[in-house]
Amino acid sequence: MKPSYKDFDATELFCLKCARTVPVRKRLLLILSEGEKYDYSCVYCGTSVGDKLVKETANAKILLR
Repeated sequence: MKPSYKDFDATELFCLKCARTVPVRKRLLLILSEGEKYDYSCVYCGTSVGDKLVKETANAKILLR
């Protein structure tokens, strides 16, 4: 049986500075050998409210020049 979803993205998270649940912006923070690390930040104050590591499922190759 195939999974019914591939990946989830957060749309709202709790911001400690704003003291409420807020919409978030997702931005690529790092590209690592085990996957891509994303940072979620508050749209109102810009505080980082979470992160996410998306692991590569296929045999990805990194090209260094």
